[in-house]
Amino acid sequence: MPRLSAEAPLVHPDCEIAGAEFGAWVEIGRGTRLSDASFGDYAYCDRFCDIANAEVGKFANIASFVRVGATDHPLDRASLHHFQYRSGDYWADAAEDADWFARRRARRAVIGCDTWIGHAAQIKPEVTVGHGAVVASGAIVTKDVAPYAIVAGVPAQPIRARLAPDLAERMVALAWWDWDHARLRAALEDFRTLDAAGFLARHG
Repeated sequence: MPRLSAEAPLVHPDCEIAGAEFGAWVEIGRGTRLSDASFGDYAYCDRFCDIANAEVGKFANIASFVRVGATDHPLDRASLHHFQYRSGDYWADAAEDADWFARRRARRAVIGCDTWIGHAAQIKPEVTVGHGAVVASGAIVTKDVAPYAIVAGVPAQPIRARLAPDLAERMVALAWWDWDHARLRAALEDFRTLDAAGFLARHG
């Protein structure tokens, strides 16, 4: 398997990518579709994700078949169908509805750093998943998720805190995800062997 690189993302086969930006050490799984999305350093998604109009933080862990920023259809118009805004696909003399697409792109979903989005979860537009949070498999997230919270269900609801509030605050303040590559390597053994409290005692 090819190695990850700081210079360019590792993009597996059969992906569709438009308007995406990537940090260092990023991996994009097979068959994924990205549109107007940014991935921070070390973030990755597994196979067959669909991520649009989204900002993905550093060290985000996105499982297979996740959908982020799923767009809506117009509920207040005479029709739900996209012939209204993808009009050029239906009539040679009709243009796309540029304003409609601009409004879609502006409704950003934000996934924080060191998050875990479980298999087949969905994150709706204009939702923020806080740093360190976990979204369970199959959850549909319609509201913001607090940092270091674990949410599950349809719609997603808080299950418990991943870390106690004082530890979560200290971890966000430490922001280890902003450390450079060499510092991460130097702390690798501590990441492997210390729990959150021990890690903060040594590095916080």
